[in-house]
Amino acid sequence: MFRITKEFHFSASHRLDHLAPDHQCARLHGHNYIVVVELAADDLNADGFVRDYHQLAPLKAYLDDSFDHRHLNDVLDVPSTAEHLARHLFDWCRARWPETQAVRVSETPKTWAEYRP
Repeated sequence: MFRITKEFHFSASHRLDHLAPDHQCARLHGHNYIVVVELAADDLNADGFVRDYHQLAPLKAYLDDSFDHRHLNDVLDVPSTAEHLARHLFDWCRARWPETQAVRVSETPKTWAEYRP
């Protein structure tokens, strides 16, 4: 099995309204998010790739247009947790690239969530 990953960055704010008022994530705050998409294939294509990294540029455009410097509560229809964001981005990627295996979303250098079916 061959695997590739590509990392993307964006900054956004959010608030988790369903948490107790004294929980730090219930307050408005922001993160410099890191998104890592993983694709895999048993065989390489004719060019020797799982997928050419340049073909993943639409994900960067989607992140920039839909999430960068935005308030995630305004753009997601689910609570704006890293877990929900990972699932949302996985579904977006899988619809375009069937080789998508996982999406990881980091809110800080020490915390991340991953969706991998």
